[in-house]
Parts: sequence; C-alpha cells; structure tokens
Amino acid sequence: MKIPFSKYESSREAHSNVSDVLDAEDINQVQELQDEFASYIGANFALATSHGTSALHLAMLALDLKRGDKVVCSVNAHPNVPEVVRHFDAEPVFIDIDADSYNINLDKLENYLEDNKSKKLKAVIITHIGGATVDLSRVYSMAGIYNVKIVEDASDALGASYNGEKIGSTGADITCFDFSSHLKKNICNGGMLVTNDDEIMERAALLANHAIVRDEDALEYIYDVVDIGNDYSMSELNAAYIRAQVKEQDKNIARQQEIAKMYSDALGGVNHITLPSMDNAENPFSLYVIKVDKNRDSFAVELREEGIGSGLHYIPLHLLTYYKAKYSLRVNDFPVALRAYQQILSLPIYAAMDDKDVKTVIDKIKKIAKTRV
Repeated sequence: MKIPFSKYESSREAHSNVSDVLDAEDINQVQELQDEFASYIGANFALATSHGTSALHLAMLALDLKRGDKVVCSVNAHPNVPEVVRHFDAEPVFIDIDADSYNINLDKLENYLEDNKSKKLKAVIITHIGGATVDLSRVYSMAGIYNVKIVEDASDALGASYNGEKIGSTGADITCFDFSSHLKKNICNGGMLVTNDDEIMERAALLANHAIVRDEDALEYIYDVVDIGNDYSMSELNAAYIRAQVKEQDKNIARQQEIAKMYSDALGGVNHITLPSMDNAENPFSLYVIKVDKNRDSFAVELREEGIGSGLHYIPLHLLTYYKAKYSLRVNDFPVALRAYQQILSLPIYAAMDDKDVKTVIDKIKKIAKTRV
C-alpha cells in the first residue's frame, strides 16, 4: 500500500516518555496523562482506560445502567456503542442520521424522546463522525427537558471543538475518547473517560479497579470490595506514548484541515463524487468522507489496486446480524443511513501525509472517476 488509510509517526517525545518507563523513572505516566488531558480538554476530571470501548463500558457502569434500561444512539456508529449497552442487558434504540453529516438526526431524536418518556430511558450516546459535531446546545437542552444523560462518543473527536470549546468540556455528562479508533489503529491502545460531575467520576474511578477500597492507614495489601467492577486500567507504556500524542493533536488537526481543503479544492466538480461540506471551520476532519454514486465498493477496490487505502464509517447497525435478528429490524427501517452506507467512503487523511501523498490520492480518484459511466 503506497498510501495507507491510516498511519501514525511517533515523535521524539513519545520515544523519550516510553524510555522513562522502561528505565523505571519515578514518573506516574497514567496520572500525568490524566492531569494533562483534563487540562487540554478543559474538564474537571479525566480517567484513563485500557481502550475506548472500556471507557464507554465504564460510562455505562458509572450511570448505573440496568437490565431493561434504554439508551438511544445513532444507527451509524461503531458496534462498540450498542455493544456496551447490551452487556448490561439494556436496550439500544437506534435513530436515523442526517444525510450530510452522517451524525444522528436531531429532529428524529427529539421526536423519539417526546414520544417515549419513561424512567427506563437512561441516556443518549452522541457519536461525532469524523469529529464533526451536531448542535450540542440543542442536545443538552433535550437532556434537561427529557431527563436523560448525555454520553458523547468522541472516538474521532480528540481536540475537536464546538463553539470554541473542546469536546469533553461543552456540557455532556460523560465524554469517551479512543486513542486507537476504528480503522485508524495506533501502535498502542487507550481510552479516556472525561466528566465534570464529581459523583460520576467517583463511581467510575471506584469501578475501574474492581471496586477495591483500602484504608490509608492499613497495610497496602489489605483491601475490601464494595461493588462489582472490573479492570479498565491503562498501562504505563501506553500512557507514556499517548501523552506525546495528545501534545501533537492540535498541530495534527491543523494539518488534517489543510489536507481536507486540498481534497475539496481539487475534487470539486469531479463526476460521481460528492464532497463533504467545508462550511464548519471547527471540523477537525479526522475523517474525510466522500460519496461515490457509482458502485462504491468497486471504486474502493480500484483505489486499493492503485495503492490507496480507504475506509467505511460505518455499516449501519441495523444491517448487522445480531441487531437485525435481536430487534427484528428491516433493511429499510433507516433509509437515510442505508442510502449513505451504499455510497460513503473515507479517504486517507492524517498529519503524516505530505502534499505529494495528497496529490497522489487526488490523481487516482480522478483517474478512476473518469472510468465511470
């Protein structure tokens, strides 16, 4: 693959941090990461986890999700979103998407909340596709009106902002990050749970370590267990590496935005290709998602044959065997997501791409598009 879909180049600082761990330097890398991350986001609390899915799962624990509870989410999300809900024998409720942003359709979400007022309706999970946000002020207003918690899935939104504030500090009850997200795998795993609610943080921190408590005055091997938790801990090595990644993120976003503009300037008017909107100056373009109106899969195959990687975000959840069978979902139940799924394709976009790489992707797309009738 000449230009893979994703690539991460480690910095000198990442190497230095990892060396500190290997050299047994007296630095608590996980605590340092948590403190730096909270400061970077502008949140009160940050809790590091082993990966993004564990952050989401811990969020459900912190909200005391129970059997029969309902959690609303977009039908266009990674499978880990409804998965963490099902692990509690709770019920995910799927909502169709906006045709342009591929994020949850807020009109449909509000209609559902209005028509389904219930104590069993526990939370809404908002996924930010490619880091592009929905109207969060409206979301938080809905949360107050309908008495639901808001959990933001910020897997693609590290460093993204809404009205000048970074995601994680804008008003959600919990925000979950993933440092090795779908199809953009890092060389390390890690997640982060962020909140401004001290009660949520206290419960999450307790349950993240088997709900073990210790008396500060007792011997360190004496402990008690006061609830059912799990082990969600991040390793010191992962924390050391991710600390450097976070420090680079704003610079990486600036480069992604440059690449997105290059794509949009060069591919505007190319037949059979629809480009994402460039109107939102805060879009970090963690993903650059195009629509291909003539056989997206064969287009992706031809790109691969030309040495260009691509991605898909995502296969709608109602098309996946488990959820389709569990909830008797039909193919046409979510027509906007279905139509988008048949056409969308994510192009390579990451800070390590140079201008020559970007031009190569552009040239290959133009070449393939010309063969479409």
